[in-house]
Amino acid sequence: MFKDELKIWVKAGDGGNGCLSFRREKFIPKGGPDGGDGGDGGDIVFEGDASLNTFNKLRYRQHYKAKRGEHGKGKNMHGKNGEDCVIKVPLGTIVKIEETGEIIGEILEDGQKLIVQKGGKGGKGNARFATSTNRAPRYFEEGEKVEQIRLKLELKLIADVSIVGFPNAGKSTLISKISNAKPKIADYKFTTLHPNLGIVEYGNFKSFVIADVPGLIEGASEGKGLGTRFLKHIERTRVLLHLIDGATPEKGYLEDFIAIREEIKTFNPDILEKRFVIAVNKVDSLCCPEDLEEIKSYANKNRIPFFLISAVTGEGLESMVSTLGELVEEVKSIKPVLKKEKIENPKTDFLDEV
Repeated sequence: MFKDELKIWVKAGDGGNGCLSFRREKFIPKGGPDGGDGGDGGDIVFEGDASLNTFNKLRYRQHYKAKRGEHGKGKNMHGKNGEDCVIKVPLGTIVKIEETGEIIGEILEDGQKLIVQKGGKGGKGNARFATSTNRAPRYFEEGEKVEQIRLKLELKLIADVSIVGFPNAGKSTLISKISNAKPKIADYKFTTLHPNLGIVEYGNFKSFVIADVPGLIEGASEGKGLGTRFLKHIERTRVLLHLIDGATPEKGYLEDFIAIREEIKTFNPDILEKRFVIAVNKVDSLCCPEDLEEIKSYANKNRIPFFLISAVTGEGLESMVSTLGELVEEVKSIKPVLKKEKIENPKTDFLDEV
């Protein structure tokens, strides 16, 4: 089961109370106050873990609580700070406060830590309140209390390449052939109900991460089919691979490509700025060979890498994988630019031209 959304309760540790105490030892009259401070409560911390791809390991536990700080003691002994509660999550996790929708932060790197709730401060002992005019204070502070909050976790997978296309385009077969992923494969629509991640090796010990995004349909951006649930997973992708069914296209090769781009544009126009590759799959059983020229000439006109492949026979896969790897490396090497500048990219405003 692929779990990419989760709601949990978290509570940082309360601070320990300060201590009310006076030093009383033989031969030491008027020892004065010696109450120590309480310890700070533990924090709620999220930590990125590259070995995780879903929230599956978290879905059976709904409440997380950090340790409270120990109370202060006599002889100016401070209470021990509470232990943090560390929750490991997959990369690409967005942490929100459910009630307000406010985003607390995102986890994007392995080992990255995000403190989502600080523990309560420990209270001061009476030794802290001693002054020249009040040498025997009889009051102390209680530790700070922390309220429990409900969080909503959302996962947007981080992949170098995402395969997008209509159901039955052969995405699962393709990712099983070029990577170490082992998705379910069947000859009916919507076989893939959750994204599959795999590592593709190419060239001299080079590799990239590829994701098989469940099949989209027209109206997906409005919630039809699998809806927007999986469209979000391509937002952090570096390169898109548009896979077109060469045997049984929905409308036509170019028409299918444009339909998917329209859904992406409706969902988030910024995604259209990403580099992409077009591949027509199942060339061993093409239904409309005469329609290839139309999409091929469009790709050449707009300087878009175009491939004819067969995920079953392996035809064209090696050159396509090499091109994808080169594009990933190219995108990784581009430094962030100012908003007024624009990275040179193949045309993406083709929807108005076709």
